[in-house]
Amino acid sequence: MLVVTGLAAEARLAAGADIDVVTSGGHGGNLANILHAAIRAKVSAIISFGIAGGLAPGVRPGTLLVARRIIAENEQYYECDRAWSQRLAKALGDVPIVDMAGADRPVADPAGKRALHVATRAATVDTESHVAARVAAAHGLPFAAFRVVADPAERKLPPAALVGVRPDGKLAMGKIMRSLAGEPRQIPHLFRTALDTRAAFDGLFRGRQMLAGGFGFLDFGELLLDVPREDVIGGSLPV
Repeated sequence: MLVVTGLAAEARLAAGADIDVVTSGGHGGNLANILHAAIRAKVSAIISFGIAGGLAPGVRPGTLLVARRIIAENEQYYECDRAWSQRLAKALGDVPIVDMAGADRPVADPAGKRALHVATRAATVDTESHVAARVAAAHGLPFAAFRVVADPAERKLPPAALVGVRPDGKLAMGKIMRSLAGEPRQIPHLFRTALDTRAAFDGLFRGRQMLAGGFGFLDFGELLLDVPREDVIGGSLPV
């Protein structure tokens, strides 16, 4: 299983036996190359895992969502593995299965979020899922995404939040402090963002505990156990 995250804290939650984690640090420029290289090893499936920005009005911080499809900025979309998405949603307490958007850069302000929601009808946006979905499609691998809303659609991310992540996914405290020193009026907004992020990580932690070690993915051998014997031995399965 290959898990794609944006932050080091997300990667720590995702870690487990037979799981490889790739972290973009919110900088997706080289993510595709990293994923293609990682797939040279034995990978059975790819999942995008972490927090996301809210696009749909009324979706609150901490809301757990599973993807139906990922919509990229070029209007191309990638379908998620339907059966896997349904298993994820059920394991997480019958959470909604929604469209999610992928963007090369964070969508930070309410106007941008509103425009993206109108264009895609997606409920969330993040900077990894579209890259991970594209790579999974290129390699013929099952793909799913489990994301938890952090900043809601009506909330603007302060500048310090946008510069606060290093390429390895850890916090860039020096850049955060310099941003605050240059624009101290953003401090209350950064505090609000921190509370939203805390709610999102609480949800992400609960969700990770609810999922089995393999993120609800069944390998082919397990799938055969769920198929009637006559369909395994002969005859076509109904579509």
